[in-house]
Amino acid sequence: MPKTRRSKPSVEEDAAAQRPDEHPEAASEETPVEDAAESKPEKSEDGAASRARERQERFKALQSRAKSAAERNLKETAAETQRLATDPALLHSLSRKHAFASHNLLKADTEADGEDFERKRAWDWTVDESEKWDRRMEKKQRHRDNVAFQDYTQDARKVYKRQMRELAPNLEAYEKEKMAAIEKAAANGDLEIVETSDGEMIAVDRNGSFYSTADSVGFTDSKPDRAAVDRLVSDLHKAEEVRLKKRKERRGDDEADVTYINDKNKQFNQKLARFYNKYTTEIRDSFERGTMI
Repeated sequence: MPKTRRSKPSVEEDAAAQRPDEHPEAASEETPVEDAAESKPEKSEDGAASRARERQERFKALQSRAKSAAERNLKETAAETQRLATDPALLHSLSRKHAFASHNLLKADTEADGEDFERKRAWDWTVDESEKWDRRMEKKQRHRDNVAFQDYTQDARKVYKRQMRELAPNLEAYEKEKMAAIEKAAANGDLEIVETSDGEMIAVDRNGSFYSTADSVGFTDSKPDRAAVDRLVSDLHKAEEVRLKKRKERRGDDEADVTYINDKNKQFNQKLARFYNKYTTEIRDSFERGTMI
């Protein structure tokens, strides 16, 4: 059998065999496209699952908040109901009775041991607190002794002191008005702002017209606000109610039975009642009940 001789490969064939593929991307284009097509559903499924989990967590958080709010509202409602059902005057009375009983018990135990009760009780207070308490008790006793009517000047003084105690000045508005007045006077040249060596600002009144004197009429330009006017009106109404109440007490009980035909007859009946009521009370009550007949 004759041998066939292999022909020598050409130059073009060797170059083609040794040279790598000129377009590797083209060869591998089919595989990434398929992978991307498979990964897209997986990513969409993961996103839907994560959103569902987030919604579930938010729903659980809202449920827990609603539950805690309902429990808190229930507790506050029960506390409010108990507070409304409890009489504060009764609680105050019970607390006072408890404090009084504790005081008497401690005093009895101290005296039984042969000790000085006042001295032992004073151990709980400092000297300043004890002196302040003594001054307060003296002032309270003076106020009790000064309740009776003496003269109209003293009565007006007591009313004035009571009004001063109840007065609540608006310091913030006062400071604002004060600063506005200082700025206005400084702009007009009535005040001179001087800075001291310490850096403190001092207002110097040049012509003596900034501060009020006996001859000043600047208060006529002041216009109070609506709240101040309402407070003044309420104070006047309160004073009028107190005056009418005292007047009614001086005249007597208007709700009682009318047993007089004029003021002179009323005074005569009052004199009779002062002397003979203690003897005729039972008879009059019997007449009223109808058991006297």
